[in-house]
Amino acid sequence: MTIFSRRDFHRLSLGLVGSAAATSMSSVLAAQKTKVVLLLSGSISDGGWGQLAHQGIAALQKDAAFKASFVENVSQAQIPQVARGYADDGYDLVIGHGYEYGSPLLEIAPDYPKTKFFVSSFLPQPKVPTNILYADLAYFDAAYCAGALAALISPAAKAVGFVGGGDNPTQQNMLKAFVMGAQRTVPSVKGMGIVTGEYGNAAKGRQAAATLIGNGADVIWHAANETGLGALQAAASAKVKALGCYSDQTAIAPSVIGTSFQMELGKMVQTVSQSVASGTYAGGKEWRPTVAQMWSTRAGSAGDHNPTIISAAAWAKFEAIWKDVAARKIDVSALLR
Repeated sequence: MTIFSRRDFHRLSLGLVGSAAATSMSSVLAAQKTKVVLLLSGSISDGGWGQLAHQGIAALQKDAAFKASFVENVSQAQIPQVARGYADDGYDLVIGHGYEYGSPLLEIAPDYPKTKFFVSSFLPQPKVPTNILYADLAYFDAAYCAGALAALISPAAKAVGFVGGGDNPTQQNMLKAFVMGAQRTVPSVKGMGIVTGEYGNAAKGRQAAATLIGNGADVIWHAANETGLGALQAAASAKVKALGCYSDQTAIAPSVIGTSFQMELGKMVQTVSQSVASGTYAGGKEWRPTVAQMWSTRAGSAGDHNPTIISAAAWAKFEAIWKDVAARKIDVSALLR
């Protein structure tokens, strides 16, 4: 039997109290962290859509005020179960990255009034619960501007082409906006496009771009993740000009890519997360950042564009169009109606 003296017992008691206090303080600090999870239908290494959004989570993981997680390759059937799992675990914000999360999270939100939800896609109906926020991320504005720039740098000024990914309303309207931007900017240019139906098939992207090039397109733009990488490879093989999308893709084909339309998805993730942390989150509606807030143009070490591919005159005309679209002097959404 071990016999403790009064002094020993006092020391042991103090140690237990100190340990309990430290544990309690640790629990309080953990509880104060804003818990955020990003749900992705694809991979964080897709070179664009998923990878850029993940950069926002990576930044939050370095911030002591947040506990940030992510899940890759969530299938449509898995969305309800995965989202509910994180809501049940007390996460403050569940981010569904893509149009496919729109309906499932809308159904789940009323069951978790203390959890905030964000979907990086359009508002599906006029009224939604106040704990879910949707977004018009200026896709159509960016596509219109890309079409305008493609027309301005087209050597033959006859045709430019767009390669799309999934066959959904967003991609179909991006195709329409691209065609509209090209033909309104340079009337002699015909805008063309192929929506492949897939985001992760480089072979289909190469085939689609080759078809467009065969029909006279001398500038190619895509909005199709890995499928789009194939489109850029086809442009490089055919030695026609190209524009990247979602991230700075200059390194893929530096000899033909004049600029890339980079989507600021990491900033989007951080902005929405910080609104939850600060108590300024306002759901029940659609957030509408401008094209200048949500997109930027990048061309590696050359800056915002490669002057050997895009002339100063063409860039100046493009910048004027970009500013008008950002100021909504050119209302692309209205033109699409």
